[in-house]
Amino acid sequence: MAHTIQDKKKLQARVNRIQGQLSGLGKMLEQEAECDLVLQQIAAVRGAVNGLMQIVIEGHLRDHLVHEADQTQRAAELDVMLKVLKAYMK
Repeated sequence: MAHTIQDKKKLQARVNRIQGQLSGLGKMLEQEAECDLVLQQIAAVRGAVNGLMQIVIEGHLRDHLVHEADQTQRAAELDVMLKVLKAYMK
């Protein structure tokens, strides 16, 4: 079973929060909010999307790479790769 199916509720909750943030951004633009507030909201949306992507990538790598043979070595290598990805996606 794919990790996105296993974690469906958690992932859907994140998507719902992102949709709320985007809705708020749209309202800010309609109401002609100050650009610093708009930029702050855009950064929040970007951070939320990056967080969602990070969770899906990590689940994919763990489910499709580490579950196979030589799990201990692969898990250690994966942890290193995930640290790099997390740093990059901040």
